[in-house]
Amino acid sequence: MKKQHIHIGVEEADRGFDRFIDAWHRAEKHDVNAPEVHLNFEDFSMLVALLTPRRLELLKQVRQAGPISVRALAKTLNRDYKNVHSDTAALEEAGLIARNAEGLIVAPWDVIDAHVSLVA
Repeated sequence: MKKQHIHIGVEEADRGFDRFIDAWHRAEKHDVNAPEVHLNFEDFSMLVALLTPRRLELLKQVRQAGPISVRALAKTLNRDYKNVHSDTAALEEAGLIARNAEGLIVAPWDVIDAHVSLVA
């Protein structure tokens, strides 16, 4: 079974458009690979605004625990419910977590690949 990857990074919009066009051309030729999931940001500050150390810890816990409620997640992380609820809402909006049919938080990925190029 192939693992579901999410690629996260800082990327110019043109690169994302080029990747889309390439995928379109491959699809026209019926050369379809597994879908790629990318979450890209305009700059590094936007990336770290979403992926704070606390939210990264939360993502790791969700992946390890499997389906979990926000309340149970807050208890496991020893954090305030309101703050965990806010963090899960932001991560859900970004597509890094989701809710299953029972409304529990799940990680719809196996691996997050984060790539950041720091150029002077």
